[in-house]
Amino acid sequence: MDVREIILEKLKKNGEVKSSDIVKETGFSRTYIDRFFRELREEGVLTLIGKANKAKYIPADRKRINKIRKSRKKTYKILNNIDLQEDKIFSEIEKKTGITKGLTNNVLDIFRYAFTEMLNNAIEHSNSEKVEIKMHRRERNIMFEVRDRGIGIFNNIKRKKGLKSEMAAIQDLIKGKQTTMPEFHSGEGIFFTSKAGDVLAIQSSEKKIVFDNLKEDIYIRDVRNTKGTRVVFSIGVGSDKDLNEIFKRFTDELYEFSKTEVVVKLYEKGTDYVSRSQARRLLAGLDEFKTVVLDFKGIGTIGQSFADEIFRVWQKRHASIKIVHENAKENVLFMINRALALF
Repeated sequence: MDVREIILEKLKKNGEVKSSDIVKETGFSRTYIDRFFRELREEGVLTLIGKANKAKYIPADRKRINKIRKSRKKTYKILNNIDLQEDKIFSEIEKKTGITKGLTNNVLDIFRYAFTEMLNNAIEHSNSEKVEIKMHRRERNIMFEVRDRGIGIFNNIKRKKGLKSEMAAIQDLIKGKQTTMPEFHSGEGIFFTSKAGDVLAIQSSEKKIVFDNLKEDIYIRDVRNTKGTRVVFSIGVGSDKDLNEIFKRFTDELYEFSKTEVVVKLYEKGTDYVSRSQARRLLAGLDEFKTVVLDFKGIGTIGQSFADEIFRVWQKRHASIKIVHENAKENVLFMINRALALF
């Protein structure tokens, strides 16, 4: 829950806001809320008029408010895990802060991929009512944290796969491409995220696994008991890593290129196209083309998340690129049309 943003949204919507409005909406104490109002007044974002029960805040210059927002290099939110969409959360942070401002395209692509993958895991796997997110831009790196209070990733893997211990679950996770929901996910999100950044740390129960690409090492530590799962990811702002190259290193080539068009042949024996992670990997690097042709020959069906990531999320970010589908059977067309209806 970002109290600053709640205050600013109230100002934008109503033209004024009272401390009591924010106390009622958030449940926080008057003293705690007044701290945020004081900071915003000192920054020149809003102005107090009236006294006692008639006191209220009105906005200062709108351009100044936007400038203040873009100068913010960190954010913290507590999200209710109801109908959350990870791409919208990321877009909102991009719009209302300066955390990703000035990042090179390769670093931004990796950071967006890692954040949306890890938030999606918390949304769909944790059974947690709330999800906490932190994001911080520093001089040399950019990081995020996703925290839930749910079942815990190691316990979840252990239970779903009938393993005897958390260490066995961690070993299973390290293998890559593992998932507790194979009918919905490919399990590639953690695998590729662990390869893309500088450091990925996953903490749950009494264990913490760290994928440290700076030291080219993976290690496990004992930690204080952690309810749910805490994921921390960081990457240097000057990193030369490329997400598309990382995908290519661990996957087969499925593309046929021309100067302005790329044809993606989806058929691969034994593969079900169901997850956002698969869709993101499939489309990585294709924003250089004017037309993307998806050939669904031999594909009986696709998942809702897979279709939505391509035909709504990715298409919205790349409005100038035409996406064409070929050889799509009835079940595939249903999912494509469903995604297009939400565009």
